[in-house]
Amino acid sequence: MNSQKAWILCCFFNFLIACVFGLVMRFMYLFPLDFLNYSFMLHAHSHVAMLGWVYMIVYVLIVHFFIPEGKRQKPIYNRLFWLTEFSVIGMMIAFPIQGYALFSIIFSTLHILLSYVFCRLVWRDSSRDDASSQRLLLVSILFLILSTLGVWCLGPAVSTLGKQSAFYQIAIQFFLHFQFNGWFILAILALFIKQFHDKIDALKFKKFYLLMIISTLLTVCFPVRWFVQNSILSYSNALGVLIQLGAFIYFYQMLQSQIHYFKSTLDKTTKKVYGLALCSLLLKVAIQLLTFFPDLAEVSHQIRNFVIGFIHLTTLGIITGFLFGILLQNKMISAHSSTLKIGVKCFILGYILTEVLLFVQGWFFFFAEGSVPGYFQSILIFSILLVLGLVLIMSSIIKRKSYCDSK
Repeated sequence: MNSQKAWILCCFFNFLIACVFGLVMRFMYLFPLDFLNYSFMLHAHSHVAMLGWVYMIVYVLIVHFFIPEGKRQKPIYNRLFWLTEFSVIGMMIAFPIQGYALFSIIFSTLHILLSYVFCRLVWRDSSRDDASSQRLLLVSILFLILSTLGVWCLGPAVSTLGKQSAFYQIAIQFFLHFQFNGWFILAILALFIKQFHDKIDALKFKKFYLLMIISTLLTVCFPVRWFVQNSILSYSNALGVLIQLGAFIYFYQMLQSQIHYFKSTLDKTTKKVYGLALCSLLLKVAIQLLTFFPDLAEVSHQIRNFVIGFIHLTTLGIITGFLFGILLQNKMISAHSSTLKIGVKCFILGYILTEVLLFVQGWFFFFAEGSVPGYFQSILIFSILLVLGLVLIMSSIIKRKSYCDSK
């Protein structure tokens, strides 16, 4: 088994564990498990999904596409990957047992320190060709480093003002905002643009690039506004959302001349996952535009279903959709495997059904209509599709590995 295939399988294993944790939490709503703490499981689920799946697979793809072959063969990349995976496994074990405590903090801190090493390596080793995708990648790396400032503020926040303080909550939101909207989204868009071999409209890219940076910096005001009442924050967020809309108009325009040729090179499964990612991205931009309405902006973080729905829209729809598309397009996972095709269909169906149910339930709460009939039973069943999809995708990777090895 070569190292890249082992890496990919490891990332999918992390993703499967994160989904199983999510499934267990939905099971606990119907059948409480006394030996498990719900909030500990939530920490485990979110950390393994973010740092075990998204971070790790982005690591694999950045090394593959942006580090020249001679440099990527250096032992440091393989060692760093497995050290980072060690920190993820530590979080998998520690968070369900103790929540935020000594060992989980040690492992999550180790992950951050190792991510700094990765940033340094990418900055040093990636090709300096001034390509559009390269510039977007480097700014995503800067946002990764910026996001961790929020984590380093948590200790002082707890010791001085406590966990309920605005300072503590803002530090968490600062980290999450720049992780998702800065590091993850920009890194996967850099990887996506790389698939066009940088044959894109350079002027449109420059406008998209600048507007994305500005909107990412301004929209951090939205979560900060939950804890600090100030109209300037609302106006800054509104401006950021409008600038983001402009950025994605330029994003479409810069790819427009290449889209027809690009689509003609893709198989049906890859088109499906890219379609899922782009539709989810449009939906995210549309939802953020709704925050112009004060009532909706206020309930967006008060109604838990909206919060979970929006996070899953970003992680499962946009980020995972693009990642699946890039893996399939480049034959890093086999688009010809019937097991994989069924797995992808199960995953997409599970994602769509859980999202619809989360947002419908959110609207029921918003209009004081109570609960959707059979909500907890339905979302548990739909979540099984996500886990089943990942099991099938992983089994297709394992089968392909044994076939490759035997050859």
